[in-house]
Amino acid sequence: MKRRSLFETTATLGLGALAGCALPGVAQNGAQAAAKTPFTVPATYVPIVGSDLMFPVRRIYCIGRNYAAHAREMGSDPTREPPFFFQKPTDAIQNVPPGKIVDHSYPPLTKNYHYEVELVAALHRGGRDIPIASALELVYAYGIGLDMTRRDLQRGMGDQKKPWEIGKSFDQSAPIGPLHLVGQTGHFTKGNIWLKVNGVVKQNADLSQMIWSVAEQISKLSEAFELMPGDIIYSGTPENVGPVVRGDVIDCHIDGLPNLGIKIV
Repeated sequence: MKRRSLFETTATLGLGALAGCALPGVAQNGAQAAAKTPFTVPATYVPIVGSDLMFPVRRIYCIGRNYAAHAREMGSDPTREPPFFFQKPTDAIQNVPPGKIVDHSYPPLTKNYHYEVELVAALHRGGRDIPIASALELVYAYGIGLDMTRRDLQRGMGDQKKPWEIGKSFDQSAPIGPLHLVGQTGHFTKGNIWLKVNGVVKQNADLSQMIWSVAEQISKLSEAFELMPGDIIYSGTPENVGPVVRGDVIDCHIDGLPNLGIKIV
């Protein structure tokens, strides 16, 4: 299985578009471009709706327990505690075209594989110590994503007071739909977010129920990291996360975006 696969969303997307893609304001590093390497490591891209450009992913940030009810179901106090973040590798991305159900492999080592539907913000600007009031200026586009989780491994490592990266950061753990430019959608501060498994609603909430808004997430992240163009942020999931097994079909929705669908195989 290829760890980094691209799925065409329009007839214009292809290797030619990949080879020449660049975002406005993203400079090429001359030294890196000229470097000679013993083998090629593919980059990770996400399609941009209405364009032949592809969004180059630099880092994937995720915020934990950002809906109060989900924080409670995970055994945490949701009272505006400082936000915490974790990362996934860029090649965790699995591109999912709108209107299609894409096969998604059940990962190894787990017997408790969970879904988490989330709004994704993609950045085209960066910086440090970004004020909340100007944080949304960094957002280039939005999409819908899944933070797939090997829950048994996450909890087991947490119980041992060890890093639980193995539960979150693995192949295809970040399915994502194509990105929609802010100019087309506006910023997402409210709207229904839901997830169904085999047609049955499992998660259902409103984006306005986030504890930390997208602007606040960007501001807080920039206190710890220098944000850069190409960073994407998974903004947290509502309550009622739960397991899936092979054969299950997941359907995800956020008002204003096309649904995302995967089948566990």
